[in-house]
Amino acid sequence: MAPEKTFATLLRVVVAVPTYRRPAQLEALLPLLAAQVEEASGPGRAVELVVVDNDPAGSAREHVGAGTRYVHEPRPGISAVRNRALDEAAGADLLVFIDDDELPGPGWLTRLLGAWEEWRCAAVTGPVVPRFAGRVDPWVLGSGVFDRAHRTSGALLRGGATNNLLLDLAQVRALGLRFDDRLGLTGGEDTLFTHSLVHAGAQVRWCDEAEVVEPVPADRLTRSWVRRRSFRSGSSWSRAEVQLAGGPVARSRLRAVLLARAGGHLVLAGGSLVAAALRRDAAGRGRAACTLASYAGLVTGAFGHVPAEYARPSEAGPVPSGAATTSRREPRVHV
Repeated sequence: MAPEKTFATLLRVVVAVPTYRRPAQLEALLPLLAAQVEEASGPGRAVELVVVDNDPAGSAREHVGAGTRYVHEPRPGISAVRNRALDEAAGADLLVFIDDDELPGPGWLTRLLGAWEEWRCAAVTGPVVPRFAGRVDPWVLGSGVFDRAHRTSGALLRGGATNNLLLDLAQVRALGLRFDDRLGLTGGEDTLFTHSLVHAGAQVRWCDEAEVVEPVPADRLTRSWVRRRSFRSGSSWSRAEVQLAGGPVARSRLRAVLLARAGGHLVLAGGSLVAAALRRDAAGRGRAACTLASYAGLVTGAFGHVPAEYARPSEAGPVPSGAATTSRREPRVHV
């Protein structure tokens, strides 16, 4: 259990928004965050909003208004952006991350801070609620990729994603943790970071009331996209666990365990896929296919391979909405 902390003056909080060429999404997000910062500030709390721009051209600067601090981090990769946020929060007690293509739910920031004040854990994370513009293919919807996770508030987790995450910086600093620069273009840096917290004995807890909303663009609502997402999530999870397992013997043992369990799940998912096809159950086929992709990713990730999902597109023009600059959700891989 984390030691009790007392604050003689203010609890200092930085809310960080990593961004890369998403002007429209940033302009929709920042006014909502500014209102939440004002709501969460008050006696005993000082909250600051910071935008960390990863575009070498610094294109987000013109979209950041008064009252929000703008920081330019030209080194490419999501790890560089997150580490810059850690550096910019050097004088703060807490750092909160939210993605540039998401929107905070009512009371999101106040609920995250209140949860941490109650539990004093190393990290607090919460749910992501998808928002679809129109009809979604039942196969894609059934895949589970966009499911809103439901857990009891206070539940202990094995890790978390950074699209809705609060970090206790005293505990992070005490462990000497940073986001791994080697994962800047593959993603999974948040999985490794939060799993490292847990492996070191720190606590990551769930706040079910602290929701963020994710408007899902049409180019993510395809069967190929959710299969790729499932594969990468599984591979990021197993790569992090193997990396943190210890020496060569421990890593070899864990790989053997993961391979055995993945083999069993792949067989079961293959059977489910056939059964769903016979029933003409599109949602069931989507879930089975993405389960297969997830466990296939788990196998490759156990040997260090994760696809480079965040490799930069051409520097000309905005980044496609499907090429997210930040990682999504803690993968649902059960081992």
